[in-house]
Amino acid sequence: MPGGRRTGQPSRNEPVTFTANEVEYDRDRALVTARGRVEAWQGDRILRADEFTYDRNTGVATVRGNVQVLEADGQVIFADSAVLSNNMRNAVVEGLRALLAQNGRMAAAGARRTDGTIFDLARVTYSSCNLCQDDPLAPPLWQLRARVATWDQTNRQVRYRDARVEFAGIPLLYTPYLQHPDGSAPRQSGFLSPTFGITRYLGGFLELPYYWAIDESQDLKVSPTISTRQVPNLGLEYRRRFNSGELQVAGSLGYNSGTDDGTESRGFVGHIFSRGRFSLDENWRTGFDFNRASSETYLRTWRYDARRVLSSSAFVEGFWGADGYARIDGRAYQGLSTTDDLSVTPYVLPNTYADYVMRDGIGGTFTIDTWNFAIFRDTGTDTRRASTRMTYELPFVEGVTGSAFTFRAQGDLAQYSYDKLNMAPNFVTGVAGSGTATQANIRMALDWRLPLVRSAGDWGSQMIEPRVQIVTGPNTGSQIRVPNEDSLDFEFTDANLFELNRFVGRDRQEGGTRIDAAMRGAWYFPNGGQVEALAGRSFRIAGDGGPFYTGSGLENRESDWVGRLRLSPVPWLTFLGRTRLDADTGERRFIDASATVTRGPTAVSAGYLFATAAPYLNPVRDREEVSLGVTQRIGQNWRVSASGRYDIGIQRPVSVAASAAYEDECFILEGRFVHRYAVDPTTNSEYASSTLLLIRLTLKTVGDFGFRAI
Repeated sequence: MPGGRRTGQPSRNEPVTFTANEVEYDRDRALVTARGRVEAWQGDRILRADEFTYDRNTGVATVRGNVQVLEADGQVIFADSAVLSNNMRNAVVEGLRALLAQNGRMAAAGARRTDGTIFDLARVTYSSCNLCQDDPLAPPLWQLRARVATWDQTNRQVRYRDARVEFAGIPLLYTPYLQHPDGSAPRQSGFLSPTFGITRYLGGFLELPYYWAIDESQDLKVSPTISTRQVPNLGLEYRRRFNSGELQVAGSLGYNSGTDDGTESRGFVGHIFSRGRFSLDENWRTGFDFNRASSETYLRTWRYDARRVLSSSAFVEGFWGADGYARIDGRAYQGLSTTDDLSVTPYVLPNTYADYVMRDGIGGTFTIDTWNFAIFRDTGTDTRRASTRMTYELPFVEGVTGSAFTFRAQGDLAQYSYDKLNMAPNFVTGVAGSGTATQANIRMALDWRLPLVRSAGDWGSQMIEPRVQIVTGPNTGSQIRVPNEDSLDFEFTDANLFELNRFVGRDRQEGGTRIDAAMRGAWYFPNGGQVEALAGRSFRIAGDGGPFYTGSGLENRESDWVGRLRLSPVPWLTFLGRTRLDADTGERRFIDASATVTRGPTAVSAGYLFATAAPYLNPVRDREEVSLGVTQRIGQNWRVSASGRYDIGIQRPVSVAASAAYEDECFILEGRFVHRYAVDPTTNSEYASSTLLLIRLTLKTVGDFGFRAI
């Protein structure tokens, strides 16, 4: 059954070749008859039947018995019989069945094909569900039934009229018109499934997105949302791929009618999230991220990706294998919290970084880099910094005892110029004007480890590893007249116990001489499980160490104790905990613990977090939270889960969530509930859209339908 031209389809002008068990030609009637395992092909399309008759006078061909047509894209059409005309481009088909892409199945009592590509179908049934193995005649989980339908093979669409959706044979939904792709095309233009719901702010709403496949390299999704209480909102999402990169832009535009209490003003609102990445040559690439929004409330209200902070940047960077890297960029930030002071939000331009690594010829690894930036604020500190860092690392193993030694060295040099050091984020009193500062530091360390391993027979192997590191360098003092832009956030844990400079950035430098010590023990089981623990602390011998804040764990000569415990003796149990305890009293200062137990289809996870007040977090208070989550699989198709977080410090839940989902080869049903108890400090009430109820029903290959309430 040859048809019209499509990608991967034969041309109508290609010759038709066939084979059969026997061929009979009636000269008087100009009738060709082929019987027995008839197989004809034109290009990549194959026709099979029990009998094929062709009238050379009229050009009409008739095929009977087990008729099969195998398309080039993998789709298969079955029929009881068919009458072909107009050079086999038109057809009348009885008992049509079709296996479409993505497990789609279609059946019709009869069909008429015109122009080789359009099927007009009568009494149509469509589904992508597998039939019941025990009772193949039973109705599938869902199916579409329609009085008539049109299958457009050129545009790869199926359009139904007077259609109904049946579940287990019971009609539940009627629609006068329905259209969906036949599954053979990767992307097509058309309306996507709508989402509707109700919220306190929008009232009832309906989102009806339209997808436009512009060409092979770009597409656009337009998503208008209308509601009963607000002006319509328009969302857009554009994507394009180039030979050298890609571009993604998502945004929206709306109008805020304002509130009676004046917390929200009247006017146009919207957002834009964009990203671009482009290769310049084999070493260099460039890109940008531009993100802006009217407010976090706007993003939550209209169901866009809500974020607390939006960052924008433009950059050029180069890569030279694993040895060299360079980057220059500019950055801007937008805080969306109502408590954010936008006047102290920094602009970074330029920000440059480059490094080079030498691994051969010097006995170890030598790295040199430079990191320079200029930061501007409307009312806060303005900082310009030029800095460089050199590091050297040389590991070696002593052959008699097996001790592993590592020599490390690090040198930092930075030059600063600044304005308004007395303002955020530094708040240095008595310094109001401009100034300059130079900061240099050298750190050297010798790290010793002695891994002691022994066999435990059938129980695996055990290891004890003491580790001691001595670090020395000049005293760095308080560094109060050096602007602090990259070292505000600090947390002392086992992860940075052996770092030469335990501040996260370079604006704050650790000095003096100290000894770091830890004991690590592990038991490795034959089944791949393990139990591992570490405990350690740091002792300052000389110098004040640096400007560590009170409660950081490093403000005294003897640091707090830090520890880690990893417990996974069997595949179904995983526990990881980190802690920091007061050096004198053993009182907890930091605990971060999580555990997961998985037994068959059930998984339970729990977490606990405690952290003392840190001056760089707002509000400044102790944090203590617990969390619990449960996931359960029921059979092959069902999955349910529930989770929650509770803030012990303020005795209030943080969030609760629950979900249930069913999925098989043709159907998805999902329900989700989330409630967040966060309070807006400006109104002392919960944030807008703090509650979410989502119900999603998906008929695979047809579309999904969503209901959302917030």
